[in-house]
Amino acid sequence: MQVMIDLAKLAPIIAATVSETMARIRDDEAALGEQLAFSEPKAARLLELEPHQLRDERLRGRIAASQIVGRRIRYLRADLVEYLARHRTEARD
Repeated sequence: MQVMIDLAKLAPIIAATVSETMARIRDDEAALGEQLAFSEPKAARLLELEPHQLRDERLRGRIAASQIVGRRIRYLRADLVEYLARHRTEARD
């Protein structure tokens, strides 16, 4: 089976998808504002994990976190970005 794709018809679809994705990224960044650190439930939501999954990753030493007064756990924005960067997969041809 052979599929023929007209690139001229595909280009607007790709452009619209990229534009929508970039708009979502900007909206997400704006929603975070200047917040420096996040609670475990909020950090888990940002990473699209369940809080217990994030806690397990922290306890296994796979993500850095800070313990503040009252033994509360906070994740720095940089910790979340680093965690995501370490778990990237490369695109395949």
